[in-house]
Amino acid sequence: MAERRKSSLIAHGVVAQNRKARFDYTVKETVEAGLVLKGPEVKSLRHGRAQIAEAWAGERDGEMFLFNAYIPEYQGGVLARFEPRAPRKLLLSRKQINRLLGAVARQGQTLVPLDIHFNERGRAKVLLGLAEGRNKADKRHAIAARDWQRDKARLMREKG
Repeated sequence: MAERRKSSLIAHGVVAQNRKARFDYTVKETVEAGLVLKGPEVKSLRHGRAQIAEAWAGERDGEMFLFNAYIPEYQGGVLARFEPRAPRKLLLSRKQINRLLGAVARQGQTLVPLDIHFNERGRAKVLLGLAEGRNKADKRHAIAARDWQRDKARLMREKG
């Protein structure tokens, strides 16, 4: 019987997270969008090497795109090359696009990518957050609340 090697590929689950987004922004609503990728980009994503810390979503020619997301080139001997920071099209319905763009234009909100993940069917998805920026005082309040939650959990564990 042949032994199965443990693979480092991600079949489904989170590939890249923007952890700082929830600290810098107050996320009001989330939307899941499909992501148009080429074959080597998917392979590179499955190795979990993408970065979306500086990425943002926006509109170009009536369609939504993910800008400045870094997906490194796949090193598995593929001849097809791609630009690591190329804009990638997001798959959303026209109704969703209009609603998101309306919120960005009217209320001054921002579309922030929160994570890239593979769903149960193996499709690459982006979780977009419709968010408002936080000021310095709000960030300090968030830090204090997070520290208190951590201390409270520690106290509860010690007390039993």
